[in-house]
Amino acid sequence: MTTLIEAAKRGISLKIVSRTAELEGVPESRLKEGLADGTIVIPANNTHDVRKPIAIGRGMTIKINANIGSSEDLESTETELEKLKVAVAYGAHTVMDLSTGSQWKSILGKIMERSPVPIGTVPLYQVFGKALREGKDVSDVSEEEIFAAVEDHCIMGVDYLTLHCGVTARALKLLKAQGRKLGIVSRGGSLLAEWMEKRGSENPLYEHFDRLIEILHEYDVTFSLGDGLRPGCLADASDQAQIEELISLGELQKRSLDAGVQVMIEGPGHVQLDKIAENIRMQKSLCNNAPFYVLGPIVTDIAPGYDHITSAIGGALAGWYGADFLCYVTPAEHLRLPNVDDVKTGVISARIAAHAADIARGIKGAIEPDNLMAEARNNFDWEAQYNLAMDPLTARNERNEALPSDDDVCSMCGHLCALKTNKRAFEKKQEKREK
Repeated sequence: MTTLIEAAKRGISLKIVSRTAELEGVPESRLKEGLADGTIVIPANNTHDVRKPIAIGRGMTIKINANIGSSEDLESTETELEKLKVAVAYGAHTVMDLSTGSQWKSILGKIMERSPVPIGTVPLYQVFGKALREGKDVSDVSEEEIFAAVEDHCIMGVDYLTLHCGVTARALKLLKAQGRKLGIVSRGGSLLAEWMEKRGSENPLYEHFDRLIEILHEYDVTFSLGDGLRPGCLADASDQAQIEELISLGELQKRSLDAGVQVMIEGPGHVQLDKIAENIRMQKSLCNNAPFYVLGPIVTDIAPGYDHITSAIGGALAGWYGADFLCYVTPAEHLRLPNVDDVKTGVISARIAAHAADIARGIKGAIEPDNLMAEARNNFDWEAQYNLAMDPLTARNERNEALPSDDDVCSMCGHLCALKTNKRAFEKKQEKREK
């Protein structure tokens, strides 16, 4: 079957690309060009009807992903479906189901049925999770089981897969030689590292990458080449292991693109504010300008409970410097499984970061809502302000909590309202001049 890349290279128009161009408000030719050269991806499994397809990459608005999913300790299909509903309602462009419990397949199936947006997963969680539940060792998992898990997710209709193909023997050797304060913080990366160390083997996802290409090509599933060696604290940022992994991902991106399979590159988690720009530039250079998908980045390690803020700060800068796709971080990061309220907070925080970056990047139309908000505030048009807000309900509730007697002001300034003063000081004087 022809993939989106193959069709784009041949100049063929596909319905999903036309629909995406319409939703993005860009010419279809721009999407075709980006698909062909690997700078844009449209995650859409050819067996999954994605009702809200998106384009991620060069020249597009920055997109947001929301991670949901249950654990062995907290497993509820109803809760995950509510998280999905809230994530989409508040503006997530994609959702990743990271469920790790025994009911993962049932939960994922329901999410696939209900979701209007593209869905991503991490197949390694299921294959290694199953082994551990059965009392086996990580090293007991066979290569065949790993590849079977990948294909299983493709068959279920998943649109993009996080696969930690760059966790190589050489990268692990560099990691051990240099040392880290926090080791490997990626679940997938740490499980693969344990498997490799105990077996004395190379990462099968790297060694047999062509086999992965064949599987994903059949379903036109997008690679999200995972950052299995991403830094989990500022002290480990930009070390040799992280960069070695990135070099490998760049090589794999080229091979995948040549084979007609779409690729995104995942980026670091914890990065100092002044190192974000060089991390983005390094990724774009080493990975042939492929779309860059970043977690955060989180810019300080000491704000548990507020990491939606630390990541929004990093995400805004990352987006300004060229990141294309932000994975949200919730207040629960580092502490527990996010709940429904955390999902809402995480999505809004990431949207703020993305929107700020889109304005800075000069994306056409990005600043228009802000201009309309300024007009609405100047006119004391509260309904327009609520409607323009990223979270209209919260904006309305905040005002209603202390509603002033004068509808033209807020309870903070009252009769000292700056805008009213401005109108008295300047608009009345202008009226006299005109008379």
